[in-house]
Amino acid sequence: MTTAFTRVLLALILMTSLTACDKPQGANNKPEVVDPVALGERKARVCMSCHGPGGVSRVASYPTLAGQDRAYLLTQLRDFKAGRRENPMMNAMVASLSDTDMQHLAAYFAAQGE
Repeated sequence: MTTAFTRVLLALILMTSLTACDKPQGANNKPEVVDPVALGERKARVCMSCHGPGGVSRVASYPTLAGQDRAYLLTQLRDFKAGRRENPMMNAMVASLSDTDMQHLAAYFAAQGE
């Protein structure tokens, strides 16, 4: 094979593999629907040590998150992360969360009241 042909072939293989990783594929080769509530449930496990199973607090000093409005929860998480709302524990807990993580958490806890 010529060097130019090899480069083109490698480029095609690379482009194909990158585009194949774009979205998760289901068994029928269609993109999987990502369920934010399910993703939030996995991320919420650490929250439950203070806010209780499913976000239902057993301790008065920790608010119940289950059933709260999704937009409200998302705003509170963003405010903790930005430092607009101060609580040393919560500021530390949200420091590494992405906005997508916070959206999933808000979706999960909001759905617990449904």
